[in-house]
Amino acid sequence: PGPKADRLSLTRATKANLSPIFSLYSDRELTAWHALEPTTERDEPFGEFTEADGTRNRIWRVTDPGVIETVTHAASNAELLIADGHHRYETARVYADEIGGDGAHRYVLMCLVALQDEGLTVFPTHRLVDGLKDTDKPEKLATTLRECFEIERIDADDLVPPDDAEGIVMGYMDSHFKQAFRLTLKDRTIADAALPDMPEPYRRLDTAVLEALVLTGPLGLSEDDISHLHGLGYARSFEEARELVESGAFDAGFFLRGIPVDQIQAIAAAGVNMPPKSTYFFPKVPTGLLFNPLTDAE
Repeated sequence: PGPKADRLSLTRATKANLSPIFSLYSDRELTAWHALEPTTERDEPFGEFTEADGTRNRIWRVTDPGVIETVTHAASNAELLIADGHHRYETARVYADEIGGDGAHRYVLMCLVALQDEGLTVFPTHRLVDGLKDTDKPEKLATTLRECFEIERIDADDLVPPDDAEGIVMGYMDSHFKQAFRLTLKDRTIADAALPDMPEPYRRLDTAVLEALVLTGPLGLSEDDISHLHGLGYARSFEEARELVESGAFDAGFFLRGIPVDQIQAIAAAGVNMPPKSTYFFPKVPTGLLFNPLTDAE
């Protein structure tokens, strides 16, 4: 059993989508948003709530046929890039084929955000590793880091590299020495050799290079380990990741920067998926904000 099996069981039980797939599309003139914006300025929200972190969510119901037509036309021929929800999409397809025929089950709840929307932000997801104690993995890791990366001592506050840093770059700290380092790949040919079958945009991705050179290299993690978080953890905030390493909850951490939207587009255009948890898009539509029934109304 895995996340897709769990989600399929949930879909069978509820006969509904409970969480939208988060997808990106190109709308250079922001046509859809300009059609929708007057509703948000004129009408009271259909519903609203504030999350524990202070994020305020508001939702409007749009019934104007002209607005709906404009939005539909703006997205009708768009290529959709799934930013968050690959398992939800795959589950929706399996469920639709399982039911068979036509009907509401052939559709899926999706949130579309224009790539050109200034409010779209991509945060990193930092990698945390454990299971290093009483093994030879720390020595193997140190050897790989020295061979592949330029290593610079830095202050722990600077573990997350700046967005404009060139090349493959990331922060590193372990729970034993608690010394922060910046790792910069010595040469892109190292990434090319580690990922020979992957397209060029993928080989320039920090998370992909980290996985190929380190996680599945000296740390010996398999794809199954990565997907089931055996020896690996994630943290969305720098503060949380740093605390988990300094406290010894994890043996080491790799601190990453956000991936530019244009790089995400290039990887999608190349026809490959990024490693798990490569991106955290904000704002993220919370589960349960809307349900999409998968049975036709009586």
